[in-house]
Amino acid sequence: MTTANKITVIRILMIPVFVTLAIYYGEGLQEGKPQDWQRFAAIAVFLAAALSDGLDGFVARHYNQRSSLGMILDPIADKGLLLSGIITLSISNWSLGDPNAGRFPVWFPVLVITRDIVIVVGSAVLHILNGTVRVRPSWTGKVATFLQMAAIAWVMLQVHFFPLIYLVIAAGFFTLVAGAIYVRDGVRQLTAEGHTNAKLG
Repeated sequence: MTTANKITVIRILMIPVFVTLAIYYGEGLQEGKPQDWQRFAAIAVFLAAALSDGLDGFVARHYNQRSSLGMILDPIADKGLLLSGIITLSISNWSLGDPNAGRFPVWFPVLVITRDIVIVVGSAVLHILNGTVRVRPSWTGKVATFLQMAAIAWVMLQVHFFPLIYLVIAAGFFTLVAGAIYVRDGVRQLTAEGHTNAKLG
């Protein structure tokens, strides 16, 4: 358990803290008894968890602490934080005046979760059939992640430059495109290894 891995574990433990604070704040807001400290605490915890992603990576590289455990824990922490934010802000409304500005539409978390499930299942199939899995990050995936994080910040900070739904639609579009690219790459890896019966659809 290296220092970098300890930071990652702390980041994972921050997730339920954020979820609890976010849900309680949303419930209090809808009941007309909002506790602002819960909102600020939820934002602070989420921000600290997000920033610690760069910290554990820096520690791992600078002090040569890369490990197999870290390669497992880090994506779990990253994806766990992102999904917890999207799911929590889909069931908890952070805006009393404009409900559409304080909660994600149901299709958004469904789309994100479905894409991640497809990627995980596809990776498992590749590992079983090919013995190896080559995942190449795409720019669309990076844009999707950025927009998902931006959408979470949009709700928590209650930004009103333009309607939240526009940002959510953009994030959903790039999430869908990134998922399609991962599926296409997976099919190519299968066919390259002689699994010619693997086809999309």
